[in-house]
Amino acid sequence: MLRQVHDDDLPVMLRWRNHPKVRAASFTTHAIGEEEHAHWWAGVRADPSRRVLVYEHGGTACGVVTFSGLSPERPVASWGFYLDLDGLERSGGLISAWFGIERDAIDHAFGPLGLTTLRGEVLAGNRPVRLLHSRFGFEETGGYRRVIDGETVDVVTVEVTRASREERA
Repeated sequence: MLRQVHDDDLPVMLRWRNHPKVRAASFTTHAIGEEEHAHWWAGVRADPSRRVLVYEHGGTACGVVTFSGLSPERPVASWGFYLDLDGLERSGGLISAWFGIERDAIDHAFGPLGLTTLRGEVLAGNRPVRLLHSRFGFEETGGYRRVIDGETVDVVTVEVTRASREERA
């Protein structure tokens, strides 16, 4: 289930985002400080083109979904996510949470957000997430090279449409 972020979620969201494995799979890999996190959150709250939601799995908050590029004139947006890796690994729920956050984010995109196309970007070396996206109907549409921490890496772009999801159903 996805829900709105509450202010008391912010410290745990920061902890999840700063997990070394989450940082390694992200375009921003440094440990984010409280001030930077607060500045980011203030920007999200003031920007109607962005949404950040908390993912709950089995009644426990354990992930974050971000949507960006939202516009009433254009039903296309981008998304990303991260999970509470430590908590989910301890509980044995990591795999089911991966599937759950992907499913709920897509459902939210094509339901309440009214999108027709959902896009994303994945580090080319992040094979597990690329396979997860493929399982949920995302197609790899291209790619580009990007510098992260002084190193040039390959990024894969992915996309799923409402129409392709309906065809698969």
